[in-house]
Amino acid sequence: MRSTIKYFYTAILFVFSLNFSGIAQQKNITSGSNLYSAGYASAFIGGLYDAWYPYKSLHQHGDFGLGAPALLDGELIMLNGKFYKTQYTGKTIPVSDADKTPYAVVCFFHAAKVYKPGKGLNKATLFKYLDSVLTNQNGIYAIHINGNFKYVKTRAFPPVQQKPYLPLAAMLDRQHFFEFNTIKGDLVGYKLPVFMEGPHISGYHFHFLSVDKTSGGHIIDLLTDDITIEVDILDSYTMQLPQTPDFNSFDFKKDRKEEIKSVENGKKQ
Repeated sequence: MRSTIKYFYTAILFVFSLNFSGIAQQKNITSGSNLYSAGYASAFIGGLYDAWYPYKSLHQHGDFGLGAPALLDGELIMLNGKFYKTQYTGKTIPVSDADKTPYAVVCFFHAAKVYKPGKGLNKATLFKYLDSVLTNQNGIYAIHINGNFKYVKTRAFPPVQQKPYLPLAAMLDRQHFFEFNTIKGDLVGYKLPVFMEGPHISGYHFHFLSVDKTSGGHIIDLLTDDITIEVDILDSYTMQLPQTPDFNSFDFKKDRKEEIKSVENGKKQ
């Protein structure tokens, strides 16, 4: 009788361990479908440029993304698990994991769909093409575009010097622009739905990194040549909010939609 009871409990423990293992594996599988944000987009746009979130911690949440360096010192990109920043001088350099960021969004990128437009596209027609294949207007998409570009125009901001920091839209005259002809590289970006506006930047948002990792920045304009578009379809998002006095006292009542459009396009709307 004791032997029977012993085998009965052993069987229960075995089944339980299988179920637990299955749950753990499922978590690992779905973890790649999450968009992770360190910071709140409209607060960053509104002037919260002090760094607070370690790059080292971002590696736990993604290997692909974009954001801003400390004190707005350029434009940030994450590709294949490595961080780079393009400074206002035009120089692009690796970023140490020991540094921190005021704002970044990342995910673990796994291409679910691949597209080859087969023709040259400017920024407007590229976005129109993406709209034609990314048909869920409330979908969350991570987008990697790799290949040859006939023309790329990017920008980066110089670092801010002292508080109080101006909102980003009030510093458009401080932008530095960079233009490249016949260049190979990567676009890292997202298409986010309107309902995520505020905490995130809705619509398309891309940063560029040249194949030799020496040039980059926030995309202002482009003309593609031969490119491949990879898309990851995300189904959740999480956010870590700054635990800082500046964030605690930030005024969220102001509507910054037009400011965000100006910052994205590099000019007042």
